[in-house]
Amino acid sequence: MSKPRNIILLIADSVRYDSVHPTGAPVGLEFVTANATRFTQARSGGCWTLPATASLFTGLMPHEHGADTHSRGLRKGVPTLAGILREHGYSTHQITANVATTEVFGLDEGFDEVRRIWQHVPAVHRKIHQIMVLAGKPRLRKKILTTDFVMGKLSEDFEASKVWLQTTVDTIFAHARRVLKDNEARGKGSFLFLNLMETHFPYHVAPTFETTAEGLVGRIREVLALYHLVNQTWLTREGNPIAPPQMHLLRERQRLAWEFVAGKVDAFIRELREDDGNLVIFGSDHGDCFGEQGWSYHFSNVADAGNRVPLFWLRADGEGAGQVVDTPVSARDVFHGVLREVGDPRGLFHITEEPERSLPVMQSSWYNNQGRTLQRYRYDQIAFVEGDRRFLSRQDVWSSAPVSTVGGEPAFVELPHGVDPIEEAVLPERRQRLRETVAAFRAFASEHEG
Repeated sequence: MSKPRNIILLIADSVRYDSVHPTGAPVGLEFVTANATRFTQARSGGCWTLPATASLFTGLMPHEHGADTHSRGLRKGVPTLAGILREHGYSTHQITANVATTEVFGLDEGFDEVRRIWQHVPAVHRKIHQIMVLAGKPRLRKKILTTDFVMGKLSEDFEASKVWLQTTVDTIFAHARRVLKDNEARGKGSFLFLNLMETHFPYHVAPTFETTAEGLVGRIREVLALYHLVNQTWLTREGNPIAPPQMHLLRERQRLAWEFVAGKVDAFIRELREDDGNLVIFGSDHGDCFGEQGWSYHFSNVADAGNRVPLFWLRADGEGAGQVVDTPVSARDVFHGVLREVGDPRGLFHITEEPERSLPVMQSSWYNNQGRTLQRYRYDQIAFVEGDRRFLSRQDVWSSAPVSTVGGEPAFVELPHGVDPIEEAVLPERRQRLRETVAAFRAFASEHEG
């Protein structure tokens, strides 16, 4: 198998599976659906951008690569997809709208260049952006910089907040075209990682920020719901301040955000495929929760909505076009599939050819919301999928639920005391891997108990 000429990994940040597949079929991806291998049960390794993206880049779980809510930095010496592809002669570029994928957490490892797209777009809603800077930056510098190095680095990139007020997808695609053209002129193949923020909070439904509710009162409620969602105030108080109707509205915002950007994604991938030899992978790093099983937003959930992600694989040779894979897989095995495409022996299997070898495990670390997270939320979780069941370990107690269908996420039900689903529900050839993964995660989590 010849190497792909170019490899493009395109991620729509935070988008849920059912935002892309609201009725079971993908919305707005006519070309992609016809030409890709589509996965219906792909699971993210983590529940927010840092651990999930690091898992895509390394093929490892968060407790293995180290870039999670607790440790917050990719471990030194961990081989990354960009670094390995650079060894194979590719010029490696990250074009991102999310500051979390940059050097702040070490996710620039292996890239020849990282383009922060907010540095390449003029600010709209300039007065609002200035208010955000004036209100946040001095306070952040005074209150945080001396005690939290990572938050300090984030605050210095405060210009990144521009992506919350305007879309940048067209600019990202324009930069990607330029990189591909420049590298082609030099006789170099390209690896591009592209991160789109339109489907991330606050869920862009228009070129610049807009509310969707009717009337002044409705718009005020919508803005307040967005405020409570992103600040996860529910972790610090009794009861969720976002009422169910507002939570439904927020979920609809993400679906509308996907509809807003879907046609652009489909057209761009079609354009990439006009040149023979390009491998294109499209998906999401993780998904958001909007009240399912008591979770909101991301950072702390391993609920189904937060980890089932869209995933499409368009091979350079066109093989697998129109194929649908219903086998549960882990999105982190994109790493191994890409390495197989370039003939690297570190690629253990190809996710489109041997999906049954994938181990769909998800995990999360509890989020310390400015030191005020209530004690009952201070635990880590790990979950896995086996067949048509999901299994969740929370504080060493196992629960189970069916694999969700579009439009519903069945709640977990605690299993009887002493029941271990790894021993009783998992195929024998997968038990040892799961035992080792769960044991290593529990050892990691025990260091960070609340």
